[in-house]
Amino acid sequence: MSLTSKDSYARDLAQVERANADGRIPVVFVHGLWLLPTSWERWAAVFDEAGFVPVMPGWPDDPATVDEANAHPEVFAGKSVGQVADHFCDVVRKLDRAPVVIGHSFGGLITQIIAGRGLSRASVAIDPAPFRGVLPLPLSSLRAASAVLGNPANYHRAVPLTYEQFRYSFANAVTEAEARDLYETFAVPAPGEPLFQAAAANINPWTEVRVDTTAAERGPLLIISGEKDHTVPWAIAHASYKKQVRNESAVTEIVEIAGRGHALTLDSGWREVADTALGFVRRHVDTGDESSA
Repeated sequence: MSLTSKDSYARDLAQVERANADGRIPVVFVHGLWLLPTSWERWAAVFDEAGFVPVMPGWPDDPATVDEANAHPEVFAGKSVGQVADHFCDVVRKLDRAPVVIGHSFGGLITQIIAGRGLSRASVAIDPAPFRGVLPLPLSSLRAASAVLGNPANYHRAVPLTYEQFRYSFANAVTEAEARDLYETFAVPAPGEPLFQAAAANINPWTEVRVDTTAAERGPLLIISGEKDHTVPWAIAHASYKKQVRNESAVTEIVEIAGRGHALTLDSGWREVADTALGFVRRHVDTGDESSA
């Protein structure tokens, strides 16, 4: 295990230990590509104040800061969807209480994988990346993914976004000034492999990009879609919902947030999205329930 891996794992374990000692129901936040766990800090404060204990694990080898991440992009390379999902499931299993899980983009995909394994109390998937069986492929999604998929060699690389690519994929629904601020504050390189895996999911019967949408123990699920999202448009989010809503053993809901792009968890309107997620969680999670995971 590299020094970065040890540091990242130690940070995750410290958060698990703090959550277990706290005694409240945990909320695990799962970030997506081109971001770090620190992108959830404002959300964590909201859920902490609402009576939950936040846990913000990284993907394997995540650096602690954006500066470190941009200085050492190579640490992001070679991370598959299966590896990341197993990592987060390992973190969740170490919690004494089944958590709420909230994820964005590829983190929204991981959130649904965790739910399908019966490990979450409730889940919120925000602009979630598609899984096997989700068929729509809008042109805007292809353009957003082309930053990685345009070069097959990127499969094994860590790929940063240029500002122009970030502006289109994440920050198309905010002002130029805010887009530049978001890019400088949050953007880091990301592994190329998950995007290639997602692109091939519907033609690869052995893909890791799959969700058990039939699991009886899945728990309540909310899918949130940003109206102006180029990366995961409504067509993809709603197709994911249509697969999930067939599970009659659990509540499944979807909501579209007007005027918002893929940066909806980060931009100046983040609180509306956080409050939407919190409202769903409060309706479906009894904070007095101390059942173990």
